[in-house]
Amino acid sequence: MGKPTGFLEIERRDRVYDPVAERLKTWKEFVQPLPQPEVKAQASRCMSCGIPFCHQGCPVNNQIPDFNELVYRDQWRAALDNLQSTNNFPEFTGRVCPAPCEASCTLNIPDTPVTIKTIECQIVDRGWDEGWIVPQPSPRGTGKRVAVVGSGPAGLACAQQLARVGHAVTVFEKADRVGGLLRYGIPDFKMEKHLIDRRVKQMETEGVIFRTNFEVGVNVSVQRLLDDYDIMVLACGAENPRDLEVPGRELAGVHYAMEFLTQQNKRNAGDDEAAAAPTGTINAKGKHVVVIGGGDTGSDCIGTSNRQGAASVTQLEIMPKPPERENKSLTWPDWPLKLRTSSSHQEGVERDFAVATRRAKGENGRVTALECVRLEWTTGEDGRQRMTEIEGSAFDLKADLVFLAMGFVGPRHDGVVAESGVELDPRGNVLADTVSYRTTDPRVFACGDVRRGQSLVVWGIREGRQCARAVDQQLMGTSRLPR
Repeated sequence: MGKPTGFLEIERRDRVYDPVAERLKTWKEFVQPLPQPEVKAQASRCMSCGIPFCHQGCPVNNQIPDFNELVYRDQWRAALDNLQSTNNFPEFTGRVCPAPCEASCTLNIPDTPVTIKTIECQIVDRGWDEGWIVPQPSPRGTGKRVAVVGSGPAGLACAQQLARVGHAVTVFEKADRVGGLLRYGIPDFKMEKHLIDRRVKQMETEGVIFRTNFEVGVNVSVQRLLDDYDIMVLACGAENPRDLEVPGRELAGVHYAMEFLTQQNKRNAGDDEAAAAPTGTINAKGKHVVVIGGGDTGSDCIGTSNRQGAASVTQLEIMPKPPERENKSLTWPDWPLKLRTSSSHQEGVERDFAVATRRAKGENGRVTALECVRLEWTTGEDGRQRMTEIEGSAFDLKADLVFLAMGFVGPRHDGVVAESGVELDPRGNVLADTVSYRTTDPRVFACGDVRRGQSLVVWGIREGRQCARAVDQQLMGTSRLPR
């Protein structure tokens, strides 16, 4: 324990944002890092609890008290080595992870958790700045070949781990650039894409081959991959969006959130408009925007709309408004249900809760308004929540653009999933357990969202790492890769 009285003497202090007026002018990240002496002071607040509940909150099993103490003692390189022993991409999670570790921190009981996410991010950013992060190629090859389908966090983590123990790994990505939803689902203002490019370059030096614009099940058959490779890993995500099945859904101006976010990320990458928006430009400038869905994707649509110059932005959530503060005695150290206000919310949005959409109204084939109704939620005898419309509460909401950000129902079944012939679980995800990660085909493995359903980047990294160990064990009979 670095400083036994640190949590008593030092107040929590976290990274700050650029002013709203300034950050809305740019697509760059706007989080200001803490000075290194302040990071050291924040690390000293860690209590090194006898039972480190932060371990429970962290899916990749980061050794949080250990790297906190190393930072406090100015042993930054050792802290980086510790962090990278459990997490392949701390610069991703240090920016976009919701930090369940902080929710589980003992100091979160009085709402002053250790700034774990900030410390993690600044450890890895300093590692890159100092040149401490270098490729780790295997000294010899195994002669085994693995095909990884999908280049999101699960696919990248799996590929990197397998390459580092000497397997010949090829990653197949159907998009034009590597990264999956890291690349095209997360706006640049939350995570700039040179961070992905830097890791791709590192992985190429380690021996990973990337094939973009290459959709398995379309450009190449699953059987061809199984003929050419010893193992195929499905890491193609859960890309099937939840639709809004109401009259008027077909009107122009009603879009899935990912259509909108992907276009802007392509523009930021330098693509011309024809390449960025092959099916037509979606632009919020001067328009009244309604975002349906209260999660991170909805928040990303808000931030993107405001940067494009929307006239107004409204976010609708079908569930009731959560409490401002959770009941610690009932929820801690688990992830709490409470009202969360993101940086995009702070940039301008009207939020409305317990609202359902009845229909989309339009003129000349284009949406002009949403007919909505307020809901009452009650608990039934079976303990389940039920919603009923409040009589007389219907209202119209002006809408020139509507973005559906209601989550994903699972992986797309056409293409590689269907062609592989593997079984699905009752929710429509690829069936595989969390020990072997093997599907019903012994040469096909699955990890990340394609296996578990829509989840977090940090869960994708965890499953990719664990799947890599399972693949290595099947190929070699044993494995020195960590779980």
